[in-house]
Amino acid sequence: MSYTAASQVVARQLAFFEDRKVLVVGELSDAFPLELTNVAKSVAIFTTNYGYYRSMSHHAQLECHFGAQLEASLDIDMVLIYWPKAKAEADYLLSMVLAKFGPDTEVCIVGENRSGVRSAEKMFQSYGPLTKYDTARRCSFYWGRCDNEAQPFDINQWFRSYPINVAGVELTVRSLPGVFSHGEFDKGSELLLNTLPSLRGRVLDFGCGAGVIGAVMKAKNPRIELELCDISALALASAKETFEVNNLTATFTATDVYSALEGRYNYLISNPPFHAGLKTFYRATEDFIAHAPNHLAEGGKLIIVANSFLRYPPLIEQSLGQCEISAKTNKFNIYSSTK
Repeated sequence: MSYTAASQVVARQLAFFEDRKVLVVGELSDAFPLELTNVAKSVAIFTTNYGYYRSMSHHAQLECHFGAQLEASLDIDMVLIYWPKAKAEADYLLSMVLAKFGPDTEVCIVGENRSGVRSAEKMFQSYGPLTKYDTARRCSFYWGRCDNEAQPFDINQWFRSYPINVAGVELTVRSLPGVFSHGEFDKGSELLLNTLPSLRGRVLDFGCGAGVIGAVMKAKNPRIELELCDISALALASAKETFEVNNLTATFTATDVYSALEGRYNYLISNPPFHAGLKTFYRATEDFIAHAPNHLAEGGKLIIVANSFLRYPPLIEQSLGQCEISAKTNKFNIYSSTK
C-alpha cells in the first residue's frame, strides 16, 4: 500500500503507538490509520474532510468522526497530528484536542517541513515538552506530552469576521482557520459575482468556502432555492455563520463532489478548488465538470471562475458541448456552458 511521505516517517516510529489508544487528526489522505491498528489498542480518526471520512468510515476497526470540532467522548491517551499547511488551522486542531483530552495526553506530530511543521515546537511550548525524534523524506516527527491544563476550547472564538462590498451587496463574512479566503476576499470570486446573471430555481454553490458567493447570490436573488456544499466541515461551519449573521437562509451539505447531492439544479456555480494541502489538485473540479450534465436541469447552466492558466475549457466542451468565456481579467476567466 502506498503511503504519503509523512506516514512513511510515522511508520518508522510505530513503537510510540504500541498498546496506546490513538486519535489521528489533521492533514491526512491515506489509509495509514489502518496500519496503526496492528500495534495500537484502539485507533480513532477525527477529520474535517468529508471525502476522507467517507473513505475510512467503512473500516470496522476504526472509529471515525467528521465535523468542524470533535463532539464525541473518546477514551484517548495519544494524539497523532498530521500538520496542516495553514498555521492557524494547526493551532485550532491542537487547541481543540488538548482542551478535550487534557494533561498526560501524549502527542505525536508529523508533517512536511515546507508545511511549517517546525512551528510546532513554539506552538506546543505552553502545553509541555516537545522533542524531534526523526527527520526523513523532507518531513519531521515530534513527540510531546501535555503537562499543563489547556484553555477551554470555544469554536466561536476562532471565527474571523470581515466586511465585503461586492456586486452592490454589503455583507459580513465569518470564517474559520483553514477555509479558503480566510479573512480576505478572493478576486476571482469578486469577478464571478460582478458578472453573474439574475438567477432562478435551484442553485448550487459548489465548494462554498466561507459562503461568500452563496451569500451574495441569495441577497441579490432572494427567491432562489440555494444549496451550498463543500468537502470541508470548517468551510460549512463558516458558511452557516456567514448566512446567520446576514439573516440569509440556504441548505448546507457536506459532500465529496456530487456524492451526497440529490436532484438537478438550474445553476451550478463555483470558484472551484485546485489545491489540496500543499499540492495542486484538480480531480474534484474535473469530476464536477465531467458529471455536470447529470446534475443540471434541461437548459441549466454551469458557471465557474478559474485562473486563466487552468485548462478547463476542453473539459467543459467535452462535458457540455460548448464553453464560453463570458468575462475575463489578466488573471481570471469566467467560463459558462448551457445544457
